Amino acid sequence: MKPALITDPDDPRIEAYREIRERDLVGRKGRFIVEGRVTLGVLIARRRHVIESVLVGESRLEPLRDLLEKVPSGVPVYAANQKVLDAIAGFPMHRGVLSVARKPDARPVEGVIAPPGAPQVLLALIGLSNHDNVGACFRNAAALGASGVITDAASADPFYRKAIRVSAGTVLWMPQARVEGWRGLFDALEANGHAVLALTPDPAARDLRDFSPPNRFTLVLGAEGPGLPGEAIARATALRIPMAEGVDSLNVATAGAVALSHLVGRR
Repeated sequence: MKPALITDPDDPRIEAYREIRERDLVGRKGRFIVEGRVTLGVLIARRRHVIESVLVGESRLEPLRDLLEKVPSGVPVYAANQKVLDAIAGFPMHRGVLSVARKPDARPVEGVIAPPGAPQVLLALIGLSNHDNVGACFRNAAALGASGVITDAASADPFYRKAIRVSAGTVLWMPQARVEGWRGLFDALEANGHAVLALTPDPAARDLRDFSPPNRFTLVLGAEGPGLPGEAIARATALRIPMAEGVDSLNVATAGAVALSHLVGRR
């Protein structure tokens, strides 16, 4: 592994890394960026995505040597000093580790549902526009026994740089699907024998502690603040996490973790 040294922020070879934050907002036309050693390690080890290039700070070359030697043959590795790296990215790059890879083809919701009769836990996110929460939900799902995550079109893109980082790289290998809205999702889940469980702070919902789930279910989380649409909650089995007096709810990712831990343990 011999990295190519980049001395000019306008070098065309690193075009994909230029002005990262602005391009995060407008999209990358089928590509995504991972940031940090942990996520680069997952990207390389899992081999689920085509890696197009790697860009690191010169000072990180030696500490990352073992990892960089695992980059697939033919994938260019670039290095730049801190000043050039910051100029390329458009902000101070303290982690000093970036990579560009291709997004996977979109998968329909049926693509993450297990064959009929097989036990399964899925997590569905409806309207979660915060990238940190989406990333945290993926990490929780992977850690607590879910076998896939489904997001709707109103939710943040799991392949956004920050979501991948917060997920500790689980976005890069967790089976996932994207749907237009909750109605089509519920139709597909019900048609495939999944119980749909909706988490809500509504005091009229069933106490999570008293609920034993079936072997095949999907936990659905809504955005902080508005939560899930009332029609969606009415169609599902509504569950709530009991709260201490004076506190009405938890962060959505935390609430999802509490619910998954309980439901998977009771299943």
